[in-house]
Amino acid sequence: MPDIAYYLIGVAIGLATSAPAGPVNLTAIQRTFRFGFPAGLFAGLGAVVADSIYASLAAFGITTVSDFIEFHSDLIQTGGGMLVIIFGLKVFTSHPHIEKNGAGETPNILRGLAAGFFMTLTNPGVILGFLAIFGSLGKWAPDHKDYASAALMVAGVASGATLWWMFLAGSVSKLRDRLDDHWLEMINHIAGGLLIAFGLGIYGHLAWQLWQQGA
Repeated sequence: MPDIAYYLIGVAIGLATSAPAGPVNLTAIQRTFRFGFPAGLFAGLGAVVADSIYASLAAFGITTVSDFIEFHSDLIQTGGGMLVIIFGLKVFTSHPHIEKNGAGETPNILRGLAAGFFMTLTNPGVILGFLAIFGSLGKWAPDHKDYASAALMVAGVASGATLWWMFLAGSVSKLRDRLDDHWLEMINHIAGGLLIAFGLGIYGHLAWQLWQQGA
């Protein structure tokens, strides 16, 4: 198979794994509304870094780390759920403001990058999802020890994910200028509430798993 095919498959995987609604998407939307395009994009890029790490584990067949993550899934989900809830509470209680002359608040780009990174990194479903996707590629997957093709596929995943976050932040930023503080605060309440719901859902899933194991 041509090398470019591995890259394009990776792009498709990156788009498919980034687009579904989740905590990072909500965070990117909220930060774009509050601070503008760069802040939303960097929140997404944090997720791209974590996605690339997990995609590398799947593409290069590094099972030791993925097995460790799967074995400690409950502990990782506990930390991830708490992180999402805390961030959701912060978003919900914040009071955004954009000056009418266009001079808005100064965003903390690194904070957004870190939020996207850790929300993705502490989600065991991401690594398990990548393992499932790469495991189902069959003849479309790189041959064992074909590290160059595996690297191309991982680069494609990062590119596809980045394209999604650019599209999302760009689309949302076009609406930003039409909104006032009231709308921005309402968006924060919706995004924060959904983030808290995601975090509580993680704990609900953990409780269900424990109940199933004890049944």
